[in-house]
Amino acid sequence: MKQAFIALHLSIFVAGFTGLFGRLITLDAGVLVWWRVFVAALCFYIILKAVGKFKLYSPAEILQAGAVGAVMCLHWVLFYGSIKASNVSVGVVCFSLTGFFTALVEPLMLRIRFNYKELFYGCFAVAGILLIFHFDSRYRLGIGLGVVSSLVCALAITFNKLVIPKFSYIPLLTFYEIAGGMVFLSFLAPAYLYFFGAGAVIPDARNMFFIVILAVFCTIGLQLLQIYALKRISAFTVNLSYNLEPVYTIILAAVIFREMSEVNASFFAGLGIIILSVLLQMRDVVRKGT
Repeated sequence: MKQAFIALHLSIFVAGFTGLFGRLITLDAGVLVWWRVFVAALCFYIILKAVGKFKLYSPAEILQAGAVGAVMCLHWVLFYGSIKASNVSVGVVCFSLTGFFTALVEPLMLRIRFNYKELFYGCFAVAGILLIFHFDSRYRLGIGLGVVSSLVCALAITFNKLVIPKFSYIPLLTFYEIAGGMVFLSFLAPAYLYFFGAGAVIPDARNMFFIVILAVFCTIGLQLLQIYALKRISAFTVNLSYNLEPVYTIILAAVIFREMSEVNASFFAGLGIIILSVLLQMRDVVRKGT
């Protein structure tokens, strides 16, 4: 059990680095994500073949998994676009809206009851974003992209819940999702490059080094750590612990990029409101879990 908790918190720490690569990698957001999923899909395929776990599902099931991957890749493009238009801390703070959007989207798509308490707590996160948006005009584009990114992520999470029961081996599902996302971005690439002029599309040695780390450790490694933890720890504990991810990312961004000097008092006020909403949600989850 001790090793499972170590794996859980190591996975959260690794997840905290994901946003940092939006600043470390100088490629355009769309190009960055394409290379991320290309390297991750290739490595996943090699690993699955090596351990004898690769399996072909029906075209309909592969298409469904690929569609989820396409939505997730769109979320990643918007997420990294948010970071590049503002900074890591702002992008991660906007990502905290995912819970609020999931509370809205999930009942509509899965035809279940709304959790009004989650919606209420989510309104705190919305208030925090609005506070930052209103008083810090420098980051309005980044905040806008981050908010849309959170909505798209909520859609991907909900779609994934519909697909997961059809796959008995989650890493294989992840491979199909990543590969599907890569195909989606490849078809989208000509129009994307034409309208947005992404600049360099072939990474130099420095960017490729960071892309490989992002793909191997923050995509494949993160997935394997989560699976290891979930086999020994309840999903309740895992989900609760992942509320620490934005905190880790903001701390890492402050240490590595000294981002705290780039934000003003309204950012901290908004962040405080968002943290309050997370603490209130954690309190309720703990009460339900005991």
